[in-house]
Amino acid sequence: MPVPRILLPDPSPDQRSVSERLQAQIADAIRTRGGWIGFDDYMRHVLYEPGLGYYSAGSHKLGDAAEGGDFVTAPEISPLFAQALATQIAQVFEHVPARIVEFGAGSGRLAEDLIAELRRRGTPCEGYGIVEVSADLRERQQRRLAGAPIQWLDAAPVEFEGVMLANEVLDVMPVRLFAKRDAAIVERGVGFHENGFVFVERPAPAELAEAVAQIEREVGALPDGYASEVGFEARGWMASAAGWLRRGILLAIDYGFPRREYYHPQRLMGTIMCHFRHRSHADPFWLPGLNDLTAHVDFSAMAGAANGAGLDVMGYTSQAHFLLNCGLADRLFEAHDPARSAAANRLLSEAEMGELFKVLAVGRGIDFALRGFLRGDRLHRL
Repeated sequence: MPVPRILLPDPSPDQRSVSERLQAQIADAIRTRGGWIGFDDYMRHVLYEPGLGYYSAGSHKLGDAAEGGDFVTAPEISPLFAQALATQIAQVFEHVPARIVEFGAGSGRLAEDLIAELRRRGTPCEGYGIVEVSADLRERQQRRLAGAPIQWLDAAPVEFEGVMLANEVLDVMPVRLFAKRDAAIVERGVGFHENGFVFVERPAPAELAEAVAQIEREVGALPDGYASEVGFEARGWMASAAGWLRRGILLAIDYGFPRREYYHPQRLMGTIMCHFRHRSHADPFWLPGLNDLTAHVDFSAMAGAANGAGLDVMGYTSQAHFLLNCGLADRLFEAHDPARSAAANRLLSEAEMGELFKVLAVGRGIDFALRGFLRGDRLHRL
């Protein structure tokens, strides 16, 4: 359940100043464009505005609350995550060049652990590239990975052969919001009223209306008052992967659902969520620029976009099934360590990350079954 605003920690005066500057900039953009911008544009400002957005203004982001972080990703919880992931990567390395490209590498922990584990296995990585849009995260990665054989890239490579990784990348791609009002579809955008941002609805343009119509053809009619989002940008990103990947796989790991679960009639208000100091809340207008603003991933749409662009959809399962298939349980038996067991529980438990997070594999030129999906594959649900 989202935390009420009254229970959220107070930001520092410097943080408030950054947020106020960003709010003024967004308000100017709204006025310039006639009093309304799409939520995707708002989300783009909030997360990526140079010098002010969440991923561009130097906030700590990743890490424990005591360190000033807002959230912790699976690689930060334990090296067990990278060690299991390395099992899948090592299998693919038997057939393609031993190269990795990671999108949005966070603190650099996953890269560090993967390089160490692959070397330990005798399948060292020949090249590791990181595509990072956040300047301060890139600096943090470079400090952590100083001396490692890593290349930082400004854009995805073309005609790449190897393994591509996107861990918690799709959920921070801007989305467009819609609602159903009296059987008509409207787009929920952002306006500015009395010194604050508000939702403002307009008739949905053809692209969004058709996307919602397609959703209803697949899941049935949505009830009046229903509101959710469509991730056009994430779909485009997945389709673009077909131009990046010549041979190998792309693993997308994120929280989300297949379409029939994502747009369930009882999920009335979509999945927009904000994260601040390890608290979650659902108000995207509270101190913009200080919160990580996310939306769950429609994995049916991601698989459809990749396949439509020419990639094979090779597997889809829960994070728990993927990690167990890749031998995480064996690691626990190697060392009876209560801390490792607690970390494994966070990665595997249905009440933690095990079920909420999913793993989608797409690729090209791979004619063998991927180990991570041998049991519990859910392709049929997409």
